[in-house]
Amino acid sequence: MLNTFPNLLTYGFFAPTLLRIAVAATFFYLAMHTWRHQKYTGGIVLPVVGAQQWMPAFVALVECALAVMFAVGWHTQIAALVGVLVAIKYAIYRRFWPGAGAAYIPLSASTIALMFVICLSLLISGAGALAYDLPL
Repeated sequence: MLNTFPNLLTYGFFAPTLLRIAVAATFFYLAMHTWRHQKYTGGIVLPVVGAQQWMPAFVALVECALAVMFAVGWHTQIAALVGVLVAIKYAIYRRFWPGAGAAYIPLSASTIALMFVICLSLLISGAGALAYDLPL
């Protein structure tokens, strides 16, 4: 089938860059939300680690590091793999642990699913343009 705009196909290398920026913005939002609500979320008893006061600060640090890695394009496939795990974590907590509420899980189920799919796409396709990742 013929393409409607064949000249735009030359810019296909920028598509992963747009996905990286979108998922970086999501992780920045998660990091800010986790940091702002750490007093509340530090007292919540989590299924694996229990109630730890230092856990929200650690989670916010990991989410911020992921956001920077995605935004800059540094080790994007490693960040995408960790991003997939974070999306799975939020999906499991949202599904099987409804007592957490919006203070711990600020994203909707569709946003979590999109974050999961974008991270999987970046894991497979690579970082795209304007990244520090170099294919070997």
